[in-house]
Amino acid sequence: MNRHDFLSAIHASYEPRNYLEIGINDGRGLQRSHTRTIGVDPAFKIVAEVDCDLMLVKATSDDFFARENPIARFPEGVIDLSFIDGLHIFEFALRDFMNAERLSGPNSVIILDDMLPRTVAEAARDRHTLEWTGDVYKVAQVLERYRPELVVIPLDTTPTGLLLVLGADPSSTVLKDNYDAILAEYVTEDPQQVPQEILHRTQAADPFKVVGSQVWKELAAARAGGSVATEAIESLRALRGSASYVSNPPAPRPWPPVKAPAAKPAAAKPPQPTTLVRRVRRAIKNRL
Repeated sequence: MNRHDFLSAIHASYEPRNYLEIGINDGRGLQRSHTRTIGVDPAFKIVAEVDCDLMLVKATSDDFFARENPIARFPEGVIDLSFIDGLHIFEFALRDFMNAERLSGPNSVIILDDMLPRTVAEAARDRHTLEWTGDVYKVAQVLERYRPELVVIPLDTTPTGLLLVLGADPSSTVLKDNYDAILAEYVTEDPQQVPQEILHRTQAADPFKVVGSQVWKELAAARAGGSVATEAIESLRALRGSASYVSNPPAPRPWPPVKAPAAKPAAAKPPQPTTLVRRVRRAIKNRL
């Protein structure tokens, strides 16, 4: 299952009242939404057909979240579904999560993209390959260490994996209070030391099994004031490690892409005489 198909399935099962996407690029993620939506990107270039109540924000995510009320467009006052696919640098992705959680609720869903790099080269902070995740995979490590109460599940989606996070607590200040210490420990120079369980996705869940979980209907129902059964949450946690991933990393291709040399224009052929001109020439030759 690819990332956009997973997004489509969650939209269908969870039926969010609103949707926030950070890093909209060409609009293929927005294309999955049919609800009230905010898309944020400083340089979007939408080419996909989008059919939803849409607000486009041409700004960095930091500038967007710094607004007095960035989700004023959402009458619910919270974000139901967030998809974070912004700058592929750890501290930016971590801030995007922190800001999205601040505007979410306990029954919200947060999904982060590019969380399972297939090679060390893909995970570099300084991009030098066409396929690139950056070092955002470290966000999962930080959440599991500092926020163990969250449900954090890596997903074996193509091409570079997702991270599903449930149980948001907008009142938590743990990440904010430890932000400087986290950066001092986790921001490291290339090459990144990517754990084998990330490269081989040994802890990742099968996305088809996750999509089929009963938790989505329970989360949607709980928005009215109920709670999600512990059994549903634990059954979702139990799906970690259910993926059957076979490592098959792509051959590294350089970034920026190497442009093929421009083809030399073919030599222009001399103009050929028309049929009438040829007849006239033959007539003149015959007379001579």
